[in-house]
Amino acid sequence: MNSDTSILQLFLQASHLVQIVMLLLLALSIFSWTVIIQRTAFLKKTKKNTENFEERFWSGIELSSLFKEAQIKKDKIQGSEKIFYAGFKEYARLHRTHNKNPEYVLEGTTRAMRISYSKEVDALENNLPFLATVGSISPYIGLFGTVWGIMHSFIALGSVKQATLSMVAPGIAEALVATAMGLFAAIPAVMFYNRLTNKVSKIEHLYETFMEEFSSILHRQSSLNTEE
Repeated sequence: MNSDTSILQLFLQASHLVQIVMLLLLALSIFSWTVIIQRTAFLKKTKKNTENFEERFWSGIELSSLFKEAQIKKDKIQGSEKIFYAGFKEYARLHRTHNKNPEYVLEGTTRAMRISYSKEVDALENNLPFLATVGSISPYIGLFGTVWGIMHSFIALGSVKQATLSMVAPGIAEALVATAMGLFAAIPAVMFYNRLTNKVSKIEHLYETFMEEFSSILHRQSSLNTEE
């Protein structure tokens, strides 16, 4: 094997099955980086929107005014604002028909927020399992290609009378490229899966804290209305 042999040459010289393995790993790597870039941008935007909304929420603005603002752009809101919109909408609806039963109103409001919370969490976790899958299976796919390539090289040696290192080295090098590509796909996927999962957990905590605080506000509001 010449010292200037490139990965492309190794790919072209590999067996068809090893080539398929390499192409599969390349595709997994490309899709992984697409998910990583998209999810990183999405989570950054979501956290920023959530912090901006909560800052406005605690600024002293009337909840009804905040709800009207969210209602105007309801197809574009996300995160805590979406949870607030779902909760306040249900609270207003139930309060009009069951204002004498605050516990029922709060129970229905909490249920509406929980449903919205679940949908928002699903949006945060979208495609993250794909990264976990790539991180788990890519090394094994690469190892399969390596084993197959080495086996193919040794089988070819059976047809010659005198085997030399120069005869088997190219085949082994071709096969080892599959392992390298498997690691190349797996390592970033695992690293960013852990990093993005940590970010998701922090945003989920923001959602949960907001729901508890908003529920407390509505509970106090319901108590005041009942006393009146």
